[in-house]
Amino acid sequence: MGQMKRLLVAGFGDIARRAAPQLGARFEIVRVARRDGFDLDRAETLVFGGVDAVLHLAPPPASGDEDPRTANLLAALESQRILPARVVYVSTSGVYGDCGGARIDEARPVSPQTARARRRVDAERRLALWCSPRSIPLVVLRVPGLYAADRLPLDRLRAGTPALRREDDVFTNHLHADDLATIAARALEEDAPPGTYNAADDSEIRMGDWLDLVADAARLPRPPRLPRDEVKARVPPELYSFMSESRRLDNARLKRELGVRLRHPTVYEGLKHEHALGID
Repeated sequence: MGQMKRLLVAGFGDIARRAAPQLGARFEIVRVARRDGFDLDRAETLVFGGVDAVLHLAPPPASGDEDPRTANLLAALESQRILPARVVYVSTSGVYGDCGGARIDEARPVSPQTARARRRVDAERRLALWCSPRSIPLVVLRVPGLYAADRLPLDRLRAGTPALRREDDVFTNHLHADDLATIAARALEEDAPPGTYNAADDSEIRMGDWLDLVADAARLPRPPRLPRDEVKARVPPELYSFMSESRRLDNARLKRELGVRLRHPTVYEGLKHEHALGID
């Protein structure tokens, strides 16, 4: 039996833990997290040894328009002459910006409208510029709002934070955290075609309807629906930015080229699963 390949996982958090059972049979996992002695904000800590593949799950810093963490990761790989056979990066669908509710595929140009999204575009660009001349396959997964039993807007519902009335509301996209773990594991397989994928489920739902669905599942009051100008005056700017972008992600490429079959095809199945586990 040959030696097990080494997978560097940058940002070993919830998604990495969910994917670990699938990845552990194929890889020795090198966990890049502060508790393991690695800090993506401190380049001198990033000494890995040999690595065969990279799963980049680490978010950018909370400010600025660039992602120095991705820059530090790539500089460390370069300085140690590590050329992984594959890199998978979990990005965000926020890179598309507001699309006016249009259904979009991966050919849609990026148009980041928040600093948060600009940092992700910077990370994607840095990875592409590093991987391409080295002929390293790069998979970018553009992920919308993740949910699971511990990733639901219950505090928002308990606080009575308002939602937009239907005529002002936006389309929002979702993916169960377990499905992202499975998609990331699939993207690391040698026969997974490189490229960019919308890693979203099949849901086509407006934000207020999503909140109503969660409220009903958790037996909480539905949020009040208000006009946009009233909501803007009552919610934090960061939250309002999410309420100002509307798009419907086309996941056909994810299914066609990666062959992904979602365990939770829509939020309706996903919330039924979490409700059975007792989300309330």
